Amino acid sequence: MTTTFQKRQKEMKRIEKRKMKEEKRAQRKLDKPAATEITYDPASDPTIDWNHSNEISSQE
Repeated sequence: MTTTFQKRQKEMKRIEKRKMKEEKRAQRKLDKPAATEITYDPASDPTIDWNHSNEISSQE
């Protein structure tokens, strides 16, 4: 009879975990638009060469 109780406890844990994951997912979904509202400043991008030293000069 104890195995039935243990199975029920495991199932309850699974259900609780599922609920927690759904809540976290919903919370992230609500938080995501706030993060995308931040504007991107290309001047702060270190990969851009602002001196144009990589361009081929036309000295013909």
